[in-house]
Amino acid sequence: MVVLRREIGDVLRDARQRQGRTLREVSSAARVSLGYLSEVERGQKEASSELLNSICEALDVPMSLVLREVSDRVAVAEGLLIPDTIPAYLAASVAGATDGGWARSRSELAAIG
Repeated sequence: MVVLRREIGDVLRDARQRQGRTLREVSSAARVSLGYLSEVERGQKEASSELLNSICEALDVPMSLVLREVSDRVAVAEGLLIPDTIPAYLAASVAGATDGGWARSRSELAAIG
């Protein structure tokens, strides 16, 4: 059984370790206790969206990328094939095609901040 909080914790820990940062550094930057961040990384605590955002900002990683990696891990656990390209409907919406109101221009999809 896939436990979402464990997958989120694994992705956050992997991102932190790739950066060579300690729990203490990230917890300080995210303004969350070291113990709580440790529990989130180990999948023992479920991070609220606000806390997840703070941790992602402290890691300088967009939350969308963290959630994308979590989604990919869940898909693998479910035995689904993960495409290595952008789905056609999303690519079309970025290109400006209309598809029932989902189309967005590149500027609307650009990162903010």
